[in-house]
Amino acid sequence: MNNLAPTFAKQDTLKFFRTLNSRVNNYFKENNIEKTGNWKLYLKTIILFTVFLTPYFLIIFLTQMPFWLFIVLSVVIGIGMAGIGMNVMHDGNHGSYSNKNWINKFMGGTIYILAGNVYNWQVQHNVLHHTYTNIPGHDEDLDAGRVIRFTKEAKWYNFHQFQHYYSVFLYGLLTFNWSLTTDFKQMKAYLKRNLSYGKAKNPKILWTTLVITKIIYFAIWIVIPMIIGISWWKVLIGFFVMHYTAGLILSVVFQLAHITDETTNPHPNENGELESTWAIHQLLTTVNFAPKNFIINWYTGGLNHQIEHHLFPNISHIHYGKIAKLVKETALECQLPYYEYKTFRSAVIAHFKHLKELGVKPALE
Repeated sequence: MNNLAPTFAKQDTLKFFRTLNSRVNNYFKENNIEKTGNWKLYLKTIILFTVFLTPYFLIIFLTQMPFWLFIVLSVVIGIGMAGIGMNVMHDGNHGSYSNKNWINKFMGGTIYILAGNVYNWQVQHNVLHHTYTNIPGHDEDLDAGRVIRFTKEAKWYNFHQFQHYYSVFLYGLLTFNWSLTTDFKQMKAYLKRNLSYGKAKNPKILWTTLVITKIIYFAIWIVIPMIIGISWWKVLIGFFVMHYTAGLILSVVFQLAHITDETTNPHPNENGELESTWAIHQLLTTVNFAPKNFIINWYTGGLNHQIEHHLFPNISHIHYGKIAKLVKETALECQLPYYEYKTFRSAVIAHFKHLKELGVKPALE
């Protein structure tokens, strides 16, 4: 990644964000509600943790269950795992779960039982992704190594012509890679570049936290099941199935919001400046999907309202459905784009169609 961070234009359609910010603030003021979570989020947290932990304890206490049931329960754990990541951990690490800082830290820390690391996630997501959304060389969400080509700037390889077929199978490896290698690689890279979210952390403390939490994590999900008598091969298969389920869900949700024909990949000019202001940049690089689907809204933690999330990351996702109308109206008034797919299905089709287009060999190569 280029160490020279781009800067956003100071003069653009400033009316948009000023007007929008005023309208959103008035919405909360007039309705006398907090921008953070409420009982709806707290109830959702209980439900998702129940989905996540109940199958684990069933596996622990019913060690002689049929293998097919063991696999089904592992899938359910993965569904709960992804749900906690999108709803609880995500809001917590954005400081939007509660108006109490310690509660946000606690909920953000749930990433440790999901195989991740708070420091790495906050740098990669809150800093790099939210600040430099869809900018090649800066937003790491666009970097899939050689195996998937997410932008026209990425080097093309012959196997990319098949990426719209095989990419979905690789998406499932997201959290599995977190648990094994990604966190160690990211921490080494981020500390080398002195990156942080908020106050800089002591590297020794960060490394110690990473190692200890990984040991505890593998003890819970691999060592304990083996100690109580579950066959090692069963445990490893269940661990993989759990992660594959969660990784597939998380990857698809994330990719639908940024990797489509509608969204762009802006480039800084020779002075490191981007043409648009930060707020308009978010409109150009982000897309919503299935905004009226109750199940999608509930389960994805409002990440299908990605435009609202990028413009107001410190507002809890439970409010996105309400403020989306304000965002859309203001964008259209200012003659700015507001990209959205009406259904989940149409967004999925658009994403893989875009991957197919990116897999075509560039004319100049």
